Amino acid sequence: MVLFVTTAGQLIAVRAALGIAAAGMAPVTMSLVYRLFDDERLRMRAITLMIVVGMSGFALGPILAGSMLSQLAWHWLLAVNLPVAAIAVLGVRIGIPADAPGDLHDAPLDAPGAVLTMLMMGSTAYVLTSGVEHGWTAPLTLLAALVAVASTAGFVRRERTAEHPMLDLTLLANRTIRGAALAQLGGSVAMIGAIFALTLHFQDAYGWSPMRAGLANLPFVVTMLLATPVAEQLAARLGHRIATLVAAATLTVSLAGMAWAVPHGYAAIAAAMVGMTIGLRTIMTICAIALVDAMPVNRTSVGAALNDTAQEVGTSVGIAVVGTVLAAALGTAGVGAWDSATIAAFLHGERLAFVLLAVIVGLVAAYGANALTDSRSIEEN
Repeated sequence: MVLFVTTAGQLIAVRAALGIAAAGMAPVTMSLVYRLFDDERLRMRAITLMIVVGMSGFALGPILAGSMLSQLAWHWLLAVNLPVAAIAVLGVRIGIPADAPGDLHDAPLDAPGAVLTMLMMGSTAYVLTSGVEHGWTAPLTLLAALVAVASTAGFVRRERTAEHPMLDLTLLANRTIRGAALAQLGGSVAMIGAIFALTLHFQDAYGWSPMRAGLANLPFVVTMLLATPVAEQLAARLGHRIATLVAAATLTVSLAGMAWAVPHGYAAIAAAMVGMTIGLRTIMTICAIALVDAMPVNRTSVGAALNDTAQEVGTSVGIAVVGTVLAAALGTAGVGAWDSATIAAFLHGERLAFVLLAVIVGLVAAYGANALTDSRSIEEN
């Protein structure tokens, strides 16, 4: 598919849409950890290894892509997935044992629920993209909004009435499960929104290469890997609820600080990155533990999947929100080398985006955190 884009605002809207499309749902991976490992220490090591591999991929991806783009056409980036997929298939074949027949169930796949989910998320994201490109009262935008509302209502009705729902909504009646999922969603909105905005900032406003922009994101990665002891100590000393409230406040203040930092150079941005990531890592650790602990004993894998799903939904929302704000700010700017006026417009939109993220995340993550218990557990039960 070839995309013809005439303005920088439309370009950002397209990037946002592509980012939403690429934000895959990956709850199965975390569920496998709970099925394959019975020992708590091995389980925690497996989760830590997953985080390390994931964050390493995030760090290496832009750097490797930048290296390839300096020598090859962008189409070759699509081929990178082939060896990755081959390694994944080999790993599944070798490392994951076959299910015992007695452990399987014959519940059918909730195909209507899955279709309604995709329709709900896709149409909601498109409302934002279409609103910037065609206008908020344009027929196409209103039609997308109508589809979003109808598919959301249809999904809720389907999951409440289906004999084998894709998502058992009764689980969300549990205050801790609901709160942990919301806090995870809020944290993911913050992280992916910041990453998306800063990637554009480094490459377009600063004019840095993709490789240099990838290296500039290393404070996120390094802090994410090193902040786990901080999260565990906060949980052990303050309990889940207070520790997560502190983390939500840290994340919110750091987002507000990022709004101040973006016109003040990379050092200020990096400092805000570190504060954001400490808050996010604390939320990720504590809420994953709280959510799984609150699940019935025979449904811990469902809890793990719900935890991961909340993060992935937050990823889509974060990209959509930031992409919409930035596209609106640059709606009339030209594509190509950015002049001082374009950069000024982008920085204004970026600061607004970070303020909006701070408000959204502050409300959602704090509301979710307040629903947690005062447990001081730092290992899933």
